[in-house]
Amino acid sequence: MQWEVVIGLETHAQLTTQSKIFSGASTRFGAEPNTQACPVDLALPGVLPVLNRGAVERAIQFGLAIGATIAPRSVFARKNYFYPDLPKGYQISQYEIPVVQGGTLSFILERDGKPEMRTVHLTRAHLEEDAGKSLHEDYQGMTGIDLNRAGTPLLEIVTEPDMRSAAEAVAYAKALHALVTWLGVCDGNMQEGSFRCDANVSVRPVGQKEYGTRCEIKNLNSFRFLEEAINIEVRRQIELIEDGGRVVQETRLYDPDRRETRSMRSKEDAQDYRYFPDPDLPPLAISQAWIDRVKADMPELPGAMRERFVADYGLPEYDAMVLTQSKAMAAYFEAAVAAAGREQAKAAANWLMGDVASTLNREGVDIAEAPVSAEQLALLLKRIADGTISNKIAKEVFGAMWEAKSASANLADEVIDAKGLKQISDSGALEKIVDEVLAANAKSVEEFRAGKEKALNALIGQAMKASRGKANPGQLTELLKQKLTTA
Repeated sequence: MQWEVVIGLETHAQLTTQSKIFSGASTRFGAEPNTQACPVDLALPGVLPVLNRGAVERAIQFGLAIGATIAPRSVFARKNYFYPDLPKGYQISQYEIPVVQGGTLSFILERDGKPEMRTVHLTRAHLEEDAGKSLHEDYQGMTGIDLNRAGTPLLEIVTEPDMRSAAEAVAYAKALHALVTWLGVCDGNMQEGSFRCDANVSVRPVGQKEYGTRCEIKNLNSFRFLEEAINIEVRRQIELIEDGGRVVQETRLYDPDRRETRSMRSKEDAQDYRYFPDPDLPPLAISQAWIDRVKADMPELPGAMRERFVADYGLPEYDAMVLTQSKAMAAYFEAAVAAAGREQAKAAANWLMGDVASTLNREGVDIAEAPVSAEQLALLLKRIADGTISNKIAKEVFGAMWEAKSASANLADEVIDAKGLKQISDSGALEKIVDEVLAANAKSVEEFRAGKEKALNALIGQAMKASRGKANPGQLTELLKQKLTTA
């Protein structure tokens, strides 16, 4: 039997406010345990929560960026459950009326080496507070509780079950990560827990309309773990069903060491949490004027920037989409074009999507930390354009520039001069090389004159080899053709 995978993601993005969502306590990461939990976070008698305006504005920003509806009235509810790191015995969240409703997120999915545009529909994004943290590894035979994180503002972003593979789920998660960091509403630090995903996974026979029973895999804090956990859970569910068993709805954890998911608890339904409106918090009212003020202060969004790159720089839509996947990449591109000239826009895009991207991936470095600056790359593009070096030699120059890790504005020229890589464009020098190659390859000359076009490529290869790759390819080819047809 063939199976179809169905995936929905719930992502918790920690908002970049200085204080918590309902108190003035700091959200700074790395403080000594339990030094940033105030009476409001602990729900001590007599305290009242007050909503953080900055958290609301960040939610509005996100909603505008995905084309969602910003609810003019939303409600905070108490989500009741007991856990040691939840001091109140309930979490303040949003249930029936979330602040952000609907919206979509589009991204590129590489499938069989070919890029595809995919769009995932979002159900909602709602504001809530984070719980504390249980520390199981630091205390032998005991569990420590750190409540510094209790009350930290979160935006929980929930998708429809639109994704059909682990690769697609990862591509969506990366696009979402890029968007929230682009907006500045979340710092995206997955190691610190600022951006973490829960994956809802089910399988069903191909062609079946009804969804299978889903399991939720909690707290996946890396893209690698997200992909591994989904693939492993899919295999578990298929094997279970094919062996005559049935999938039980539950919450599971992923163990990367054992490469398995394991049961954590039975999956709760809404009634288990006994949601009811929080009596200490009035409904959140968001006026159109407030939305307009937030919109006016937002940075240029990826979609608008893509359209501008196509219109202003003449880039293909695919190039514009790739370059605007991250704010840092887009900024690097524009800085390179500003330094090299608008006529170099397509060349800059090709280099960023090609050699620069592959080197970044190989080295595990973000574009913001690349040792070759946009201005240094721009000079390299200029030297290709003016014929100083060929595209092939430019790759060698770029590699040397990367290794040099120099801040020199003239780094490309320095590498070209130091390695003697300047392209040979002198007609006299080229003619000498061509004459020697023709004399040494009489058979290829005869074959070309007999109508075998491939012989020309062989001669060009020999001439480039004789020049140690420095000959201007265009001039060399024209000179070869001229001598072969006039002799």
